[in-house]
Amino acid sequence: MKQLHALLSALALVVALTPAAPASAAAALAPPDIPLANVKAHLARLQTIADANGGNRAHGRPGYLASATYVKDTLDAAGFTTTLQSFTYNGATGYNVIADWPGGDPGDVVMTGAHLDSVTAGPGINDNGSGSAAILEVALEVSRQALRPAKHLRFAWWGAEELGLRGSRHYVNTLPAAERARIKAYLNFDMVGSPNAGYFVYDGDDSDGVGAGPGPAGSAELERVLQSYFTSIGVPTRGTDFDGRSDYGPFISAGIPAGGTFTGAEGTKTSAQAQLWGGTAGQAFDRCYHRSCDTTANINDTALDRNADAIAHAVWTLGTAAPPQTVWSDTFETGSPAWTADPDGTDTATSGQWERGDPEPTSSSGAKQLGTTASGVNALVTGRLAGSGAGTYDVDGGVTSIRSPEITLPSGGPLHLTLAWYLAHGSNSSAADFLRVRVVGSGGTATVLSQAGAATDRDGAWSTATADISAYAGQTVRIVVEAADAATASLVEAGVDDVTITRP
Repeated sequence: MKQLHALLSALALVVALTPAAPASAAAALAPPDIPLANVKAHLARLQTIADANGGNRAHGRPGYLASATYVKDTLDAAGFTTTLQSFTYNGATGYNVIADWPGGDPGDVVMTGAHLDSVTAGPGINDNGSGSAAILEVALEVSRQALRPAKHLRFAWWGAEELGLRGSRHYVNTLPAAERARIKAYLNFDMVGSPNAGYFVYDGDDSDGVGAGPGPAGSAELERVLQSYFTSIGVPTRGTDFDGRSDYGPFISAGIPAGGTFTGAEGTKTSAQAQLWGGTAGQAFDRCYHRSCDTTANINDTALDRNADAIAHAVWTLGTAAPPQTVWSDTFETGSPAWTADPDGTDTATSGQWERGDPEPTSSSGAKQLGTTASGVNALVTGRLAGSGAGTYDVDGGVTSIRSPEITLPSGGPLHLTLAWYLAHGSNSSAADFLRVRVVGSGGTATVLSQAGAATDRDGAWSTATADISAYAGQTVRIVVEAADAATASLVEAGVDDVTITRP
């Protein structure tokens, strides 16, 4: 008995002397509930700063620098590595606050941003103290939890957004290309507490089919992550277009996936939206937009609380997720592995055959062949040259196909195929034209992407498709990509890039 007691005592001593482990993976991965009171305390501070500095926090005014200093000092005290990045616009010095949380993969950066400046007419508490305060409190929660993310977390507060995205544009444009490539996601939060709030999520996949088209490849996943939070609390969302009005613009232009939420500005809430979300139909989402009454009284607490929690959900979900295991991938930057054009000898297209290369842009009532790729320089494209006109090297006369080398898939577990793609065509197209991607294995053939033409003009824009190919686990497969101008002669262009098979 004494021996057993001694053994138990020794074990207890070992446990007592063992350093405390970090929070369990489950606890670390659980997104926190961001306290509304803390977010509103930051808004009160921004209001006080504006009151003490001529009623605003605009670019080049003392209220802006005081706001930036408040944010920087708060983050410095919380253990962030911060930079006050200066730039000049309209003869005045502006500032971005950039804050990096230590750790995480430096080659896989998740960046969260909001503009900090107001217009000169008022203190800018909803526009955009709300986004600035919400991401500040999320950053502070990262510190409180001593979060150890798999990805590197970076937060930013932009200057001079109200004058044309000047701060974010300066940041993106002055980043070396290698540093830009490390930013895998940018989340933007501009006005998240509008008094007559809507619940909008940036339309990363262009499922709404309006406006500017989808964001860069990866934007659809950011949209899904944000939507998943609102779904979990029973709040319906609607898409909002990447119309270039906020700081995601420079990131999208650089090919960086983007997403975010928005509760509405000067636009009028419709009756359908009021039925969906409550509030007042026929009234602006924010009646004080860009006015002196945009004060702490101009905030919808429920919308602010929900959006702050959505931001935390996105940061935790994206930042702590273990990267999937890559089973096979091809970015087409080299000729290896080799793809085989017209593998069965049955193609009928007389021009625009699939090839790997650096595509030249063409335009006919808008972009048709894109001169940009989803990543890098090369992609699979239909007739990469531009020629004398948009129709010179487009797909003509029938079907063109290209096939991957053999891919041996591991047994067991889920498998996902992801690729970037576009199909562009003129209004002389029809449903007989198509872009199609198939997986061919010993167990049969599965179509993982099928996009048909139509008698409308469709401009080229990179989108992302993901398919579950778990049924092919343990098999050796090939990927077959086809495009067709299959009926009357029409303008058809297509591209595929970044083909990846992963195991989550």
